[in-house]
Amino acid sequence: MKLNNLTPAAGSRSSQKRIGRGEGSGHGGTSTRGHKGAQARSGYSRKIGFEGGQMPIQRLLPKWGFTNPTRVEYKGINVSVLQTIADSKNVDTIDRETIIAAGYASKNALIKILGNGELTAKLEVSADAFSKSAIAKIEAAGGKAITIE
Repeated sequence: MKLNNLTPAAGSRSSQKRIGRGEGSGHGGTSTRGHKGAQARSGYSRKIGFEGGQMPIQRLLPKWGFTNPTRVEYKGINVSVLQTIADSKNVDTIDRETIIAAGYASKNALIKILGNGELTAKLEVSADAFSKSAIAKIEAAGGKAITIE
C-alpha cells in the first residue's frame, strides 16, 4: 500500500459536484448554469410540457371530440353476477346495498343491470337502470325489475 493508492471507502464521500466554490473547483463562476437566460436565475422552475420555447405539443395538436358535461356514468352489472350473488348469499331480493356489499360496485356508483349471462333464480332486483335484455331475463325467471328513481 502506498499513498498514491489510497481511496476513500465506498459511499463515504459525496459524488455530488460542489458548485460555486471558486474557479479552482472547476464549478465556479456561473456555477454550471451557463450565461444569462431563465435557467441561470434563482427560483426558476420549468413548466410541465415546456419545450425550450418551441410550441408545446399540447398546443400544437388540434383539440378533438366532445365531452358531454351532463353524461351519466353507470356501473354495469350482468345478470350472471346477480345469479352468483343469489347463489352465494342465498337471497331472493337484490338491491344496491347487496351489490355494494358483495364488492361489485362502489357506494357512490349508479348501477345498471345488463343482460349478459344466464339467470335461473327468481329475484326481485332494484337498481338505477336496466337494459331491455336484462328485464326480459329477470321476468323470464319469474322475478321483478324495479327501477330506483
